[in-house]
Amino acid sequence: MRDHRVNPVDAIWLNMDRAHNLMVIECVLFLDGPLDRARFDRVVQRRLIDAYPVFSRRPVVGSRRRSKARWRDVPGFDFTEHVREVRLPAPGDAASLQAYVGGFLSTPLPRDRPLWDIHLIDGLDEGSAIYVRLHHALADGIALTQVLLSLTDVTPDADVSGGHGTGARHHGVGDLVAVARRAAPEVTGALRPARVRASTLAVIRGVLSGAGVLGKLVLTRNPRSALVGSAGPHKRAVWSDPIDLQLIKDIAATSQATVNDVLVSALAGALQRYQVERGARAVDIPTVVPVNLRPMHLPLPRELGNRFALVLLVLPSGLSSAAERLAETKRRMDRIKGSPEPVMTFALIQTIGRLGRRLSSALVAFFGGKACGVTTNVPGPREPRFLAGTRITSLLGWVPGSAHQTLGTCIFTYAGTVRVGFKTDTAVIADPDRILAAFHAEIDDLSRVLAAAGRR
Repeated sequence: MRDHRVNPVDAIWLNMDRAHNLMVIECVLFLDGPLDRARFDRVVQRRLIDAYPVFSRRPVVGSRRRSKARWRDVPGFDFTEHVREVRLPAPGDAASLQAYVGGFLSTPLPRDRPLWDIHLIDGLDEGSAIYVRLHHALADGIALTQVLLSLTDVTPDADVSGGHGTGARHHGVGDLVAVARRAAPEVTGALRPARVRASTLAVIRGVLSGAGVLGKLVLTRNPRSALVGSAGPHKRAVWSDPIDLQLIKDIAATSQATVNDVLVSALAGALQRYQVERGARAVDIPTVVPVNLRPMHLPLPRELGNRFALVLLVLPSGLSSAAERLAETKRRMDRIKGSPEPVMTFALIQTIGRLGRRLSSALVAFFGGKACGVTTNVPGPREPRFLAGTRITSLLGWVPGSAHQTLGTCIFTYAGTVRVGFKTDTAVIADPDRILAAFHAEIDDLSRVLAAAGRR
């Protein structure tokens, strides 16, 4: 029987499941027609099970008190036991699919088998869907997005003509994918003796920058707002129809911002509007953003695992106009890009993973309590992809929140469109549809700013 050790960082997420926040990554793929099950099974076997052994292993903890968990082969493993076929009742609309997904958001993945499930969903009024659940202990959301995209092809017949789906490039999170690569040399290089002799001032800047980041991580607090409360076991998921990516690009170009700036600014505006609608004074809302730290040119390791950092972004939701929010979002994003924060949080995660289960859980809860939730902005493939011959029309995926975080936001760009989805805790945010409507309203306001600029 083969196995491999659960590394300390993966062990953090393995041990962090709570009734009010499971450590499960949730993904939805939308297809333009029915899926060929036989072709799909062959793709999953070849590109998932054979490629990444952790998908046929379950976590096992030894009998001794300080034994480390290991990923161990499941005897007689049959991956089809992890794939269920579902047909939604009429009308099979978006609300029906959202209700189906929401019904599983608080359901733990069984520990006596590999920690993943796939739901093949028919009965939709348009096409079909695939709902995938993956435990965070397998890998970070950035890596698992790449794994899912490796199941896809650039042409509908590539899976039967000998092609392979690993042409999907390494996907990171928004414009922040390059942050770590820029920040790491600044941090590590500043500590080399030659660099110290060459530029003492650079070292002082690096130390002060690091101290500022540490202060930010320790002192930032999640202010009282309509988005804060004690999370419960029930969640909801809602998402938008596809949005034209060219509209977002036009807004970005006119504002001298990036696409990522515009989309994150729209989230800030949505949360400002939601707070005001709830009768509260709008305040800035902190959110956590994952950052990729894997080399972009290398394939994923067969063992997968978690290798990511986090940055704490305070959304300017306290500002009153869409234009102000976009300008301030850009300023804050630019500041993060020049910061060693990703490198420092990666080191912090590595350290926490070695402190033991009780202390690591306490520290994750402490830092998790500083944000309302997690925001991912994933730039997917620019051209349509095919899964077992069926075209994928769009994708979404949420990473889990920790502590009492209540709002997960996923923004996914794909084949000329953008889709945004919200996962909320219903004990605190029972009406995520209002946040979704507010997001669209913010995009509309930014479009009007664009139109006004064009008339000048």
